[in-house]
Amino acid sequence: MTQPISGMPARPPGDGPATSSVAGEQPLSTQQRTVLERLITRLVALTRQQSAEVWAGIKHDLGLKNEMPLLSRHFPAAEQNLTQRLDAAQQSHSNRQTLAQLTELLNLGNNRQAVSDFIRQQYGQTALSQLSPEQLKGVLTLLQNNELSIPQPQQRPGTDRPLLPAEHNTLNQLVTKLAAATGESGKLIWQSMLELSGVKTGELIPAKQFTHLVTWLQARQTLSTQPAPTLHTLQAALKQPLEPQEWDQLQDHARQHWQVTAQSVLTTAQVQDLLNQVFLRRAERPQHAPEIGDIQPIHRPFAPLYDTVKAMSARPGLMLIALLVAFAVLWLVL
Repeated sequence: MTQPISGMPARPPGDGPATSSVAGEQPLSTQQRTVLERLITRLVALTRQQSAEVWAGIKHDLGLKNEMPLLSRHFPAAEQNLTQRLDAAQQSHSNRQTLAQLTELLNLGNNRQAVSDFIRQQYGQTALSQLSPEQLKGVLTLLQNNELSIPQPQQRPGTDRPLLPAEHNTLNQLVTKLAAATGESGKLIWQSMLELSGVKTGELIPAKQFTHLVTWLQARQTLSTQPAPTLHTLQAALKQPLEPQEWDQLQDHARQHWQVTAQSVLTTAQVQDLLNQVFLRRAERPQHAPEIGDIQPIHRPFAPLYDTVKAMSARPGLMLIALLVAFAVLWLVL
């Protein structure tokens, strides 16, 4: 009769090793823990969670108390849990990257209006947050490949009121971004903006300059990342594209002052000078345009005198007194 091995419990014929019934109750093996830790490391890199939080989250999802250790039998469910979390984090990270790229492009030219028109027509939506990740990627691709119709921005009448706090805050944020990109002092950027706006010391920038200053700041920000800017890239960086006449004037200025053409690579100083020219031409045009009522016809040099005599002739008594005064003056002179 076969005797059981000393130290080993008897088991029915056909059963596996005695340890198989308790194998799942063993702690995680080194290999299993390594697999989970690698997944956790990738998850932590994509999220703001700490490693301890992720371990606690796994136990919670598996219905384990926090003080209970993960056992070998928990490994498959823990690995699946982490894989699902990692997939969701990667998708969220990809969406954030797409939105960041899209947001940056929306600030160029009139791209924001073009995207708004497109998603309204194609998807019946008015906000990017309502689009699916695939729809967002599609819009970004169209914008990157210049396949959207970019409308001309509508011009709003200027106003002499000072900048509103929200407008000032917008300019301040753009100045901060430009200073970070170029290394230039924010104070010097503000000083340049005051000089361009023609504002004296102690005066406030008028609101009618707001749009021009936003265009100037955003164009400088965009062109600061261009390794070899030209007149063409400068034109593309403007929120309000150049009109044909403005383009010709800019080319003439570049040729006369810098001896450069539309294909020439511009220096930082040349880029800033040309952007200043665009700002000054656009900001000064409405201020220097003469009013039609102030223009006197050249063929009526004596129009004021004629109008005065005509008004007096309508009142004979006044006309007689004026003639007597005139004769008296002439008699005294002679």
